[in-house]
Amino acid sequence: MPLIGYHASHEQFPPSELLHLVEMAEQAGFDAAKGSDHFRPWGPQQGHSGFAWSWLGAALATTRFPVGSITAPGYRYHPAIVAQAAATLAEMFPGRFWLALGSGQRLNDDIMGLHWPEKAERNARLRECADIIRRLLNGERVSHEGRVTVVDAEIYSRPATPPLLLGAAVTEATAEFVGGWADGLLTVSGEPDQVRKVVDAFRRGGGEGKKLVMQVGLSWAPTEAEAEQGAWEQWRTNVLGGEVNWELRTPEQFATATKHVRPEDVRESILTSSSLDQHVEWIARYAEMGFEEIYLHNVNRGQAAFLEAFGAKVLPQLR
Repeated sequence: MPLIGYHASHEQFPPSELLHLVEMAEQAGFDAAKGSDHFRPWGPQQGHSGFAWSWLGAALATTRFPVGSITAPGYRYHPAIVAQAAATLAEMFPGRFWLALGSGQRLNDDIMGLHWPEKAERNARLRECADIIRRLLNGERVSHEGRVTVVDAEIYSRPATPPLLLGAAVTEATAEFVGGWADGLLTVSGEPDQVRKVVDAFRRGGGEGKKLVMQVGLSWAPTEAEAEQGAWEQWRTNVLGGEVNWELRTPEQFATATKHVRPEDVRESILTSSSLDQHVEWIARYAEMGFEEIYLHNVNRGQAAFLEAFGAKVLPQLR
């Protein structure tokens, strides 16, 4: 069975509380954790967005298991700064930090005032930044002129082994694109047939034999009503899908775009149930596809009850 991790959502909780939650996750029996990296939350109802890199150092220092994150180089973060930050964490906590790279979203990266490009251009920028980050982590001195500029950059404090650089992808086209350069795939849960297509595309693009990692969006609570209502209150933006997720620029715009979403609608994109056995069945089907690491994101606010229940009843069944 794969490693089962806890997803720490910076959009939903203050960093201090999120640190406590990741400590609880380790105590409950989760194998690892991963975090998001947002400047803004998806919607006003979430209300938070701590600085991920500060939090990662604290999370790694107060736990013993691996902790990873996802970020978008080339906008808020120059790729040389991403490489330096990743190298520092990997040097301090050997073998415990990994990083996924994505092409970004306007919600977070529009704050820089840069022109927001189409997806093809964002992918090209991502590939350029990924190559720069990898070269720096491997100890090269890098100068580069292109979509980003680097002048005589070198990372002096590096780990003995560079951290894994995964590629984040939701669609088949992006999965095929990242297969050629990433050390693995980070994707999200969905209908099994669609997930298989994403995995096949990643392998077709050059990812055969590389690591498969998934973030599973779910809502568990003691009752069906609580599970459904909690998912709707916190994560109804997930029903939008498609390019709109990467093009809207403020939490208020996401709120407007989802004002007609009903609580029952979230079941189309969030695994919503009060049954622990049902969640075991859902998660197990992704394990059967070959995912080596699966990170569970309980999208409602009931994190402590979720960690206790899944630690006691779900993780043992999966193992």
